[in-house]
Amino acid sequence: MSKTKNQSQASMDNIYSLDGKVPLLQSIPFGLQHVLAMFVANIAPVMIVTGACGLTTQEMASLIQTAMIMAGIGTMVQLFTVWKLGAKLPIVMGISFTFVSVFCYVGPQWGYEAVIGAVIVGGIIEGLLGLFAKYWRGIIAPIVSACVVTAIGFSLLSVGANSFAGGVGAADFGSAQNWILGTITLVACILFNVFAKGHLKQLSVLFGLVVGYIVALCMGKVDLSSLEGVALVALPKIMPYKPVFNINAIISVVMIFLVSATETIGDTSAMTNTVLGREASESEISGSLACDGLISSVSACFGCMPITSFSQNVGLLAMTKVVNRYTIATGAGILLLAGIFPAFGAVLATLPEAVLGGCTIMMFGNIVISGLQMIGDCGFTQRNITIAALSLSIGLGFTQVPDMFNVFPTLVRTIFAENCVAVVFLAAIIMNLIIQKHQEWQ
Repeated sequence: MSKTKNQSQASMDNIYSLDGKVPLLQSIPFGLQHVLAMFVANIAPVMIVTGACGLTTQEMASLIQTAMIMAGIGTMVQLFTVWKLGAKLPIVMGISFTFVSVFCYVGPQWGYEAVIGAVIVGGIIEGLLGLFAKYWRGIIAPIVSACVVTAIGFSLLSVGANSFAGGVGAADFGSAQNWILGTITLVACILFNVFAKGHLKQLSVLFGLVVGYIVALCMGKVDLSSLEGVALVALPKIMPYKPVFNINAIISVVMIFLVSATETIGDTSAMTNTVLGREASESEISGSLACDGLISSVSACFGCMPITSFSQNVGLLAMTKVVNRYTIATGAGILLLAGIFPAFGAVLATLPEAVLGGCTIMMFGNIVISGLQMIGDCGFTQRNITIAALSLSIGLGFTQVPDMFNVFPTLVRTIFAENCVAVVFLAAIIMNLIIQKHQEWQ
């Protein structure tokens, strides 16, 4: 009774519960923290793919705004559900990096319109898989999900390291300035986490980002030129590109949607296991996948790329334990504002990569630990040890040497050569089916 009463009253104590009410103004920093953790990763895929497809800078800017709006809508749907879409969990959505390589292959071959057509079809297929998850969910045993979560964590470590060094392709990659910025940000996060009291302790990432940003300003590492000539208000356009339904493009993209679905299952499982201390329910898995797929199709209708759950935000949840849906919704609201008011997003986009890297290193490490904890919770039987050891060895090992995939067709290389999550998932599924439970040996 007292718990229900506490949740019905606005209190900062409720930030650790899914449904309790929280004071709006006090919850905004926690939501902003999630936006800053994923902001660069949300717009980077758009910049890479539009560049590869030969779109203009004006088109790129428009799609970046749309990307933020779609991320905000997708996050809101995951938090509060629409029909059977969404998990009612604090899952932050954003434009998926998983599709970048295949889009950079499909776009130059058949045009950006073929990318849009393939995303519409692929999103519908993933959405239907989500809605009917109860019929196939059984093949993804807890040990498979645990291996996928662990692989996601390991795959993100290089992302954090690249950001720490200044971002892939940066002219000053690995420079002393970037090392200093990343280190100061990381130390600021750790010190704040150690010395802050109460709820403030969970804002360590935001504190580190602010400290790092101020230091970057003093070092002249913040580029404010993007703020010039920014429009006051911008709304997304529906069907800015006429979809082209090319069968080759569709097959390629649908395969990656299956990989994205794997990551979404892993993120959902990691979040519930790590933060809520339980397995993800069938309805949560179904809802998160349905949202992942069908909102991606909606995104394509506005000319944008697919959205998916963001693993870095799962790492932030694991670190802070702040799971309140209304608190995370403030972050979704910030994304929507950033999309509608370009100046707001332009300011957030000036965050230097090295500062972001200083925070993400610790967050991504939390995902690795979460995956290992999930493997432990499955039990260290010989069967589970074999599945985990082989799938992680093959997935993490083979993708470190992508040239070994040169013998395979381009489609296979695009999906597996550098995607350890996809390889781990496939290997774990096969091992789980081969080694039946009745064949268990202790």
